[in-house]
Amino acid sequence: MKPLAIAITGINSIDNPGPGTGVARSLREADPLDLRLIGLAYDATEPGLYMDWLFDRRYIMPYPSSEPEVVIQRLQQIQQQFGLDCVIPNFDLELPLYIRCARELEAIGIRTFLPTKAQFALRNKAKLAEIAPQFGLQTPETISVTSLQELQQATAKMGFPVMIKGSYYKAYRVFSQEEARSRFHQLAAEAGFPILVQQIVRGIELNLVGLGDGVGGHLGLVAIKKMGVTELGKIWSGLTIQHPGLISAAIAFLQQTQWKGPFELECIASQDGTLYLIEINPRFPAWIYFATGVGINLPARMVQAAFGLPLPPLPTYEAGKLFMRYTYELVTDATPLQTLVTLGER
Repeated sequence: MKPLAIAITGINSIDNPGPGTGVARSLREADPLDLRLIGLAYDATEPGLYMDWLFDRRYIMPYPSSEPEVVIQRLQQIQQQFGLDCVIPNFDLELPLYIRCARELEAIGIRTFLPTKAQFALRNKAKLAEIAPQFGLQTPETISVTSLQELQQATAKMGFPVMIKGSYYKAYRVFSQEEARSRFHQLAAEAGFPILVQQIVRGIELNLVGLGDGVGGHLGLVAIKKMGVTELGKIWSGLTIQHPGLISAAIAFLQQTQWKGPFELECIASQDGTLYLIEINPRFPAWIYFATGVGINLPARMVQAAFGLPLPPLPTYEAGKLFMRYTYELVTDATPLQTLVTLGER
């Protein structure tokens, strides 16, 4: 079998890191798969574009807000130049586009492994209160707002501090009306409305990454406890755990939604043991390599499933394994940057 060319988005390994470099690291360790990896970026300064040890080729892509035909045309160019058998989108904002184009991409030989449009809609943050009880979970009080007046009413009802969250990504803990207004304007400018005002639940932050098979089962699950986080709540250090309640919720989620593709459940366990669902992310998280490091290589298993390749038995993982993120400086000359800016590829 010829090597498979896999394109990966979300390679902006910055303070709010995308999942792409973790997915690429996982696929580099995907023995016995023979893969060539392509990094897809939206800006020539995304760090993943310069990680020669991860990617064989790199390309600048049109923004996901572009017309589908423009994105498909660019993927076809990559396919003709280098080969392209599968694309793994890793940003929430990209997924509606790739879900919409999945059949067209498959018709030209580019596979995906994604949820349906209806499944994707379930992860809408404003709708979590409706679906969480189906999985045995609770949700914090959440109010969707589209104006400063609604924002003031929501914060007056909940009191400070509260979480101010964008409709797709980013969440901030705010302690005053002035700070709430500032974050409201910032998030609206970045991703539009609605903005969510959410009650803060105190407890232990738990996350679970999984891969749904599309028929109610899974191809792997890994649960962790956050220890250190950034200002945006991104995990900086954590531990693997075995949490029966969280695992049961994930299995119920898969059975009821028939989810296909990667997903992440973000939860908080309160002092009385109640599990609150904070978010459902419809993609791999930025910490996906943690799962690979403890023996559950979900990106590799997804590629195998996408191509109908034999899947090895699912291994188990140990609780108490530590994850620690760190920064790294890459020093090179300016030629790669100039090439990306002028040619859009390297």
